[in-house]
Amino acid sequence: MINKLREQINNYFVGKEDVVEDVLVCLLAGGHLLIEDVPGVGKTMLARTLASSIEASFGRIQFTPDTLPGDVLGVSIFNMATREFEFHEGVIMNQIVLADEINRTSPKTQAGMLEAMAEKQVTIDGVKKQLPELFMVIATQNPSEFIGTFPLPEAQTDRFLMRINIGYPGEASEILMAKKHISRELEEEVKPVCKAEDILKMREQVQAVLVSDAVLGYIRNIIDITRNDNHFINGASPRAFLALVDAARAKAYLAGRDFVKPDDVKSVALNVLHHRLTLTPEARIKSEGLDKVLRSLIIAAKVPMEVKTEK
Repeated sequence: MINKLREQINNYFVGKEDVVEDVLVCLLAGGHLLIEDVPGVGKTMLARTLASSIEASFGRIQFTPDTLPGDVLGVSIFNMATREFEFHEGVIMNQIVLADEINRTSPKTQAGMLEAMAEKQVTIDGVKKQLPELFMVIATQNPSEFIGTFPLPEAQTDRFLMRINIGYPGEASEILMAKKHISRELEEEVKPVCKAEDILKMREQVQAVLVSDAVLGYIRNIIDITRNDNHFINGASPRAFLALVDAARAKAYLAGRDFVKPDDVKSVALNVLHHRLTLTPEARIKSEGLDKVLRSLIIAAKVPMEVKTEK
């Protein structure tokens, strides 16, 4: 089933198999995804195709500077006929939510999503409302140097399990995309290959994937290196440690294994840790890119020689 889902998304989102893999890792780990890239690389198509492929409800909101928290969460409106307040659900009540250009809205509206992303509930007029059991936010943001952007606070970026870039497709992939566009293949309705309930069952299986003490020590070593390296203002938090464990388990599951290998950790570590770390002013002056520094630290972490594979 997961192979069918992977193939379905790749058929519409052409030439970015590694990106699709990261999206599935995030989905199966039960996390939220932050995509930072320039407009026009297919972020909306990716989110919509994912939702249609798993037969999940999909909601999209385009953030602007005047977007209010009620536009996202919902609002109570007084009904003159019944003389009662009626609650009108916001886009956040869907199973897959695309928060487009999230860093174009005000910090107040950004903060309105924190409770939803952290606790799968929203509080409207003092009343708590539960969100769907399968709930995933896919947020997109323009690079910080773009005009009209508000930097996301650390408390919010930390709610995202992973942060990825899509990038431009290769020559062959872009030509194939054009051919699919000419033949209108990309406009065809995306047929579901599984249901939301199937994803929830897969998540339970992911939670049964074994993480040995040796691999846990390896992950902890990576986290500890970020805390003691002078390139960063602060090191990775305990939440980042748990996020790396969850992402590695989902990666192992996608590879068809019931145990985590160090390679699983390596493959997801950059996307899990990138948005949780900030370079010091000295490192920025030296023009040391965060990705480059983080990769070198991941390579420096001691890899365990033996990994227990029995439960």
